[in-house]
Amino acid sequence: MKPQQPARNLLTRRMSAAEASRATFQVRVQPRASRNAVIRESDGRIRVALTAPPVEGAANKALTVFLAERLGVPKRAVTVVSGAKSREKTIAVAGMTDAELTKRLFPEG
Repeated sequence: MKPQQPARNLLTRRMSAAEASRATFQVRVQPRASRNAVIRESDGRIRVALTAPPVEGAANKALTVFLAERLGVPKRAVTVVSGAKSREKTIAVAGMTDAELTKRLFPEG
């Protein structure tokens, strides 16, 4: 008989550096816009215009999908940390530094 292998616990595995790091930022969401866009306001705030309506989480879903595409990360890497029912939201992006996030959100400088 072969000795039995111990069960591998997936919850206790070590996280890579990319998984452990995450960038967070605040956005103001403008639902029902004519097009999806990321706008830097004159005071430095970030506004995200979305075509989705603010109904039953549709704008939050559209926000995570739009930001994931814009940042070039998987959808699961972008999460709404706070403000799920508000226009002011805190967003976290896993595996990305703040400098990298800014560079990808605003490539024109």
